[in-house]
Amino acid sequence: MLKQFEEKMEKSLENLENEYANIRAGRANPNILNKIKVDYYGVQTPLQQVGNVSVPEARTIVITPWENSLLKEIEKAILCSDLGLNPNNDGKSVILNFPELTEERRKELVKDIKKKGENTKVAVRNIRRDANDYFKKQYKANEISEDEQKDYEDKVQKLTDKYVEKIETTTENKSNEIMTV
Repeated sequence: MLKQFEEKMEKSLENLENEYANIRAGRANPNILNKIKVDYYGVQTPLQQVGNVSVPEARTIVITPWENSLLKEIEKAILCSDLGLNPNNDGKSVILNFPELTEERRKELVKDIKKKGENTKVAVRNIRRDANDYFKKQYKANEISEDEQKDYEDKVQKLTDKYVEKIETTTENKSNEIMTV
């Protein structure tokens, strides 16, 4: 019975980790390109499926398309995204250079990271509330005993504590990554 609620909490944590992967930390991370789609013969295709993405240096990503005709489309997709990067086209590949983050920008990012972490904790607590409501209804319908209801509520609380701790750890790690120069 607890499995469904644990799966929801796990999904909340995974969602947070995916959001964090898309936050630019000043270092080149190919994951920030995950949401970018390129117009490939009229079909919106993920960037990783139209070319090779590599990180030759700490602050550079090189995208080498399978077809040279895609260079302009890749450039356009990156410019239209919310990455705030200017792609350079050398005729064979698109090069993304990541500027050093300013102290002020780092602090803004950390604030955003903490806000996302708090929102995820709220989501986990809402799942806890739903689980407790579910077990109260089962008790009222005489499907489980009062002791079983209390036991389930304790287990749900332990699950909640476990996921809140994971969220805090993930948030702390990402904040430290951003603040590391």
